[in-house]
Amino acid sequence: MKVFVVVCMLAVAFRLVAAVVVPSAAPGGLTVGYYNGKCNNVNVESIVYNTVKDFLDADRSKGAALVRLLFHDCFVRGCDGSILLDNSTANPTPEKMSGANIGIAGLDVIDAIKAKLETACPGVVSCADIVVFAGRDASRYMSNGGVSFDVPAGRLDGVVSSAADATNTLPDSKTGVATLISNFAKKGFTPEELVILSGAHSIGKAHCSNFDDRLTAPDSEINADYRDNVLSKTCKSAPNPTLANNIRDIDAATLGDLASYVVPAVGGDYLDNSYYKNNKNNLVLFHSDWALVGSNATLQHVNEYAANGTLWNVDFAQALVKLSKLAMPAGSVGQIRKTCRAIN
Repeated sequence: MKVFVVVCMLAVAFRLVAAVVVPSAAPGGLTVGYYNGKCNNVNVESIVYNTVKDFLDADRSKGAALVRLLFHDCFVRGCDGSILLDNSTANPTPEKMSGANIGIAGLDVIDAIKAKLETACPGVVSCADIVVFAGRDASRYMSNGGVSFDVPAGRLDGVVSSAADATNTLPDSKTGVATLISNFAKKGFTPEELVILSGAHSIGKAHCSNFDDRLTAPDSEINADYRDNVLSKTCKSAPNPTLANNIRDIDAATLGDLASYVVPAVGGDYLDNSYYKNNKNNLVLFHSDWALVGSNATLQHVNEYAANGTLWNVDFAQALVKLSKLAMPAGSVGQIRKTCRAIN
């Protein structure tokens, strides 16, 4: 597989060719520190980190959105920024229009980063790399530094984005463990890595339409108090409302007696191993989460990470690096977009 490296010799010259579509970079072309020295010593990753930090300092919930954005971009057509494309006359149904991407957020953070980088280093940094950098930095922020890793870069932006692809590819929150294992295996992930990546559900929110099947789940699959007094009441409160993925992040008045199950008992909205402890108590939001305790292939890893949060931090970081290396389909073409919401 050929590796195409885009070299910025002159900003003006690059702008002339940036609109040209070129074969996509292969995974072997991704390197840590890819942008070092490419932008007159502008520190690309520092700009991303500082922008992410400013946004999360103002609104911590954007951290979960950026982690989700990384997964939902890379899992569909590889890490190509296709999740960012708006609908247009040429493409009225891009990925973000899929029901699987309901509530997708964090796009304002990506836009802000891209604007700063286009000013500092025009036509060089891909939106695909920005999504990966931002997801990495959000993971670090939301875990208080526990999830920390270097990420390779050198991706190009894709020119294809399909809602149907997202719907057919992204894991369904209502599916069973066998389907989940098969779905992740198609992307090269093991059952253990399925469990590891599912731990991201320790943060974020979900719409009722993604967990309404849990309202009728049997007591053997969900804590009855959680089902009847938290999930059911929430879903009846408004048209398709949202609820925190983690019981830790639900207010005490709503939780009632369930407050005693909150892990940890203080604080909240942190990326940590509380998801696995909740799962062992049948206190997770999605059927796809509970399904992980219904199979020996995954239960052993739920137990492992419930007992060792530090190990999960390390393994989650490694799984995100692997996720970030998913490439566009063979034969795809790419570019460096001038704006992340539209192809050149």
